[in-house]
Amino acid sequence: MRFSLFRTRVPPPIYAAVAGVLIYGLHRFLPQATVVGGLGWMNGIAAISMGILGVALVAWAARVFGHVHTTIDPRDPYRASQLVTVGPYAFTRNPMYLGLLLLLTGWAIWLGNLVGLLVPPLFVVVVTFLQILPEERALATLFGGPYGDYRHRVHRWFGRSRYGGATVCARDE
Repeated sequence: MRFSLFRTRVPPPIYAAVAGVLIYGLHRFLPQATVVGGLGWMNGIAAISMGILGVALVAWAARVFGHVHTTIDPRDPYRASQLVTVGPYAFTRNPMYLGLLLLLTGWAIWLGNLVGLLVPPLFVVVVTFLQILPEERALATLFGGPYGDYRHRVHRWFGRSRYGGATVCARDE
């Protein structure tokens, strides 16, 4: 039986693209919420740094997935062949989504629209409920105890718990 309850329909980069367009739309159609001058060049440095960090995090996470030969396609978490807990996965259970969040936050800062800064937290809520929770259910089904241990060691978005260690666990076929 395919775990249809664990399938997601829309890849998170699509949610991120929609959020990016929304941030731009808010900037364009609510110019009164745009901070002109603000911190000037510091905003630019912060925005570019967040964008670069976000892209680098997504690329690093994708490379780790490729290294262990597991799927990067988030639409069917049941296809995961490995529980990856190394590289960026030692610090966040969702480095690709965290990278997208950093990219969106950098975009909002770059545009300087205060209302646009509300969109990245909305992205977190949408991705958590529509993508991460189904993925977590699938991973718990596929990997059982090792995934439970990993969940206790590493936070969903960022940070390690009091437990350490990192492993790659193959799914029992």
